[in-house]
Amino acid sequence: MDIETLAEGIIAGERRALARAITLVESGRADHRAAAAELLAKLPTDRQALRIGLSGTPGVGKSTFIESFGMMLTGQGERVAVLAVDPSSARSGGSILGDKTRMDRLSRDPNAFIRPSPSQTHLGGVARRSREAVRLCEAAGFDVVLIETVGVGQSETVVAEMSDVFVLLLAPAGGDELQGVKRGIMEIADLIVINKADGDLKSTAARTRADYAGALRLLRKRPQDPEGFPRATAVSALEENGLEETWAALQELTDWRREHGFWDRTRAAQARYWFEQDVKQRLLAQLETPQAKDDLTRLSDAVADGARDPAEAAAEFVRRLRAD
Repeated sequence: MDIETLAEGIIAGERRALARAITLVESGRADHRAAAAELLAKLPTDRQALRIGLSGTPGVGKSTFIESFGMMLTGQGERVAVLAVDPSSARSGGSILGDKTRMDRLSRDPNAFIRPSPSQTHLGGVARRSREAVRLCEAAGFDVVLIETVGVGQSETVVAEMSDVFVLLLAPAGGDELQGVKRGIMEIADLIVINKADGDLKSTAARTRADYAGALRLLRKRPQDPEGFPRATAVSALEENGLEETWAALQELTDWRREHGFWDRTRAAQARYWFEQDVKQRLLAQLETPQAKDDLTRLSDAVADGARDPAEAAAEFVRRLRAD
């Protein structure tokens, strides 16, 4: 693979080059990891898209919302990239990767790019290399990058470490004020969007929005929020109502954070976080060498037989790992 040509294609905004580059950074092969690092080093760092993390429980309408929201943005001249993470099977390891099928209109929009990726064994709702995929999309000139998480529950917070704003999508009658003040995913949300505010659920959605708006006022105010944030809104992705208001709220929040220095500070903190995560992953990778596996098996057998103390055996294993 010609890394120089691939980098030039990405910078020129070529969709095929971007797709090939994401495949490269998602690979776990050692030679591909080296090539991915070389590629990322050749890309410009001055292109910054608005990174929007989006989460919600399965069935809340994430794909429908993203398609309607993305179509509205491309209609305004924005270039939109969607990085959708699908859960991987615990048995087979496979994923359906059906988001492009669900977002039929958006997938055919020339100003949009949709890339589904498997979560594999990575926890937190995102794929292990999602942050590198975001960088590639920024280098390709996209204005907005939507990062859709697996959608598993209140512990799904890793996406906040790679996004500028975090949107939590909820369904009508999805909880009350007590549910709203639970710690976890709720307290990192910048905007809570009650979807499916249409038909018979319209009044229910309004009540749910009011419940969560009240709950948000009970949470401790964060320094990175202007007055009125985080806030709750109601939309109908199906009827495309409330999307303009949601976009206006996101712009208001990001403009304030840029003006008051929180944008740069947050991105610097995120870079530090991912550096530390990569160091941890590289250290864990040392456990996969043949010598390390042999030592681990031998010492774990000794511990299981009662011949060695677990703490003492662990200390010996670390010593041998350092010596290698």
